[in-house]
Amino acid sequence: MNIIWAIVFLVGGLLILWKCADLLVSGAVGLAERLGVSPLIIGLTIVAMGTSAPEVAASIAAVARGMGDTAIGNVYGSNIANLALIGGVTALIRPIKIKKLTLRREIPVMLVVALLLWPILHNLSLSRPESLLLLVIFVVLILLTILAVKKGIPNEEQQTSDERRATSKSLLFIFIGLAGLALGAEGAVRGAVVIGRQVGLSEAVIGLTIIAVGTSLPELATCVVAAIKGHHDISVGNLVGSNIFNTLLVTGTAGVIWPFTIGPRLMKLDYWIMIIISAGFAFIAIIGRRIISRASGAILICGYFVYIIYRLTV
Repeated sequence: MNIIWAIVFLVGGLLILWKCADLLVSGAVGLAERLGVSPLIIGLTIVAMGTSAPEVAASIAAVARGMGDTAIGNVYGSNIANLALIGGVTALIRPIKIKKLTLRREIPVMLVVALLLWPILHNLSLSRPESLLLLVIFVVLILLTILAVKKGIPNEEQQTSDERRATSKSLLFIFIGLAGLALGAEGAVRGAVVIGRQVGLSEAVIGLTIIAVGTSLPELATCVVAAIKGHHDISVGNLVGSNIFNTLLVTGTAGVIWPFTIGPRLMKLDYWIMIIISAGFAFIAIIGRRIISRASGAILICGYFVYIIYRLTV
């Protein structure tokens, strides 16, 4: 691919990301209204699972090549990027408002799930039974969420034909939005990698910046569009839900397919940075009285770039 086509892929991918994120947010909000549930629930489930698809694919591809460090590094890096980079950028656009129940329930679950990785990975290996345990926990959380959703769903027989058409339209928007996000992210990353090589960036720099951020582009695009439209529940649900999915679904799926080992640095450094960022996000929400302000967003972004610089130089 020459530089001209790389620019076309990059720009085209970003445009697709933007439009499809808009469709996804509109569909998610519409579906929540039709089901009579909070948009947070849709953000925690459908949106979060869809935007986490690149991480699942990347980690499976990594373990298939015997690259356990890359698989787990992708999980840690994506979780850090979600809260520090994407959360920070979203807050800069519009301060994020977090519901009291979210701060008491979903965010603590995200922290507990992250801490659960320590007893499983402290021996620097992930077995198939341990991976299955992570997937079982993931399924349980999803079932609990579905039960909460079903309580608010109106009886299908009582829905009018117009309401059913509106629900179908929302689902179509979500489907097109998720598919377009994957396509746009792939195009943008391909173009950016070629441009990075043309300007002389090393493979390490490309991996830690373009590829790492690239797998988080769906979350970034979705949260930015949701922030602009004022749909805070979609943003929060996407960020928190994606981290839970990454930790349980991505790690568990990779380990079930191919049990692997990891290097000590991932557990001595990157793991604890992920925990600190996760706890820091919760702390900022608490002291900000459930609001992530623009100033807090700037702090999160600075923290992310300090981490990237540290990882590139040490």
